Amino acid sequence: MCVVFQGHCQCSLEKVTISQTQTGKTVENKPEWQVTISNGCVCSQSELKLSCSGFQTVETIDPSVLAKSGGECLINNGEPVPPLSDFSFKYAWDTSFPFNPLSSQPNCS
Repeated sequence: MCVVFQGHCQCSLEKVTISQTQTGKTVENKPEWQVTISNGCVCSQSELKLSCSGFQTVETIDPSVLAKSGGECLINNGEPVPPLSDFSFKYAWDTSFPFNPLSSQPNCS
């Protein structure tokens, strides 16, 4: 999906990247992972959803940060992730989970 603003393609899901690193901590004997979602768009993106079917964690995640519904996870309670910025959360499980962006609503006004 592309939003055209002033004749240029400003935002697409390709501008949302996800990286993960181990924090070095353990929670219930499972390694803790920090997920960083980077919005590489010049516009904020709201209603950002990730694929998360099968996602598990032993660490509590505030539902305003990551809310799982079926195979989708809503980030930041649907609130905008600012342009050219990162949003992070942590979870704990044996292995990292392959999150992928599903959809978002670019705000280019």
